[in-house]
Amino acid sequence: MVDAFDWGLLEPAGAAAQGTGDDTVLTAMVETEAALVAAWDDLDGVASSVSFDSGALDRGRLVARARTDGVPIVALVEQLREQAGTHADRVHRGATSQDIVDTALMLVSRDALAAARGRLTAAAGELAARAREARSTPLQARTLTQPAEPTTFGALLAGWLDVVISAGQALDAVRYPVQLGGAVGTGAAVLRSGRSLDVLDALRASLAGRLALDNPGRAWHTDRAPALAVAGAAAQVAAAGGRIGRDLALAARDGYLRPATGGASSAMPHKKNPVDAVLLTANGLRAPGLLATLHTAALSYDARPAGEWHAEWQAWRGLLRLASENAVVLAHAVPDATIVASDVPRPESMDAAALAAAEHAVDAVLARHERTATL
Repeated sequence: MVDAFDWGLLEPAGAAAQGTGDDTVLTAMVETEAALVAAWDDLDGVASSVSFDSGALDRGRLVARARTDGVPIVALVEQLREQAGTHADRVHRGATSQDIVDTALMLVSRDALAAARGRLTAAAGELAARAREARSTPLQARTLTQPAEPTTFGALLAGWLDVVISAGQALDAVRYPVQLGGAVGTGAAVLRSGRSLDVLDALRASLAGRLALDNPGRAWHTDRAPALAVAGAAAQVAAAGGRIGRDLALAARDGYLRPATGGASSAMPHKKNPVDAVLLTANGLRAPGLLATLHTAALSYDARPAGEWHAEWQAWRGLLRLASENAVVLAHAVPDATIVASDVPRPESMDAAALAAAEHAVDAVLARHERTATL
């Protein structure tokens, strides 16, 4: 299912990122609200048996109210309370809109980046095999666009593998915390309900457990470090793909690394364009602006700023989309690249020192690859 306003016309690899669309985010919001009800049930020792049907929600109503309320949660909670019937008062209890949006985006991030991680693993395995095969194949290296010292084709591929490993490690380091703090992050609504603030901690822990998210032991609504960590890791995946895309495009131009399944041209039938390289590079170029938006929004104010938090939503999701797309495209691009041995730019000469150094560089990256358990 695609977003009504974005069905892929200008997003050629968009199908790879459908797990970040509006329906996925909405499902995550509903899942968060359902888990919050269940967490209250646990604490109260009751079984309200509240369940929600996200498919029955009036999306037009959600969109219209998002415009008038500035957030989609107000209308969402109204509809979920209608579904909950006599247990309506248990829906959204102690929470605020930011709790639901931030937690839902963490759920979407966790799943989208886990899928991207799997694609990086596949690309890394292919790169390792190819770097090993081409470990000693001479190649003319370039620096600042000009011929430099000789290297090997294996060293080039090992350089690509290196950035993929780093991107994978960045994803592995990300934590996805639940958000729960109430209106201004202090949990005052829990205290007003006659409970102790210890209940807020227990509620947050239960919510995190039910959603399989981290329990931060605090509300992080004004500390955007968790969001920045997710965004930074996603941007690194986009950058890794973009860096490799640049080299793939240049190698295709020079004729020694050609795509087996290149794209067509509307005006020049003879062309076989390196589409994967183009998409990887384009997404790598798009990511920094989105990342800058999140960093700028982190310089917020008050218990919830007027605009900064809202500016995060699409930028955050956009980075997840780019990471998802580049991981999928990269996993296709590496095995799709065909080496044309006769066109590999070879140095005029290569002494033993240059060859040994290049082989050592390859071996070091391959050893790093082997040490990385999930790659």
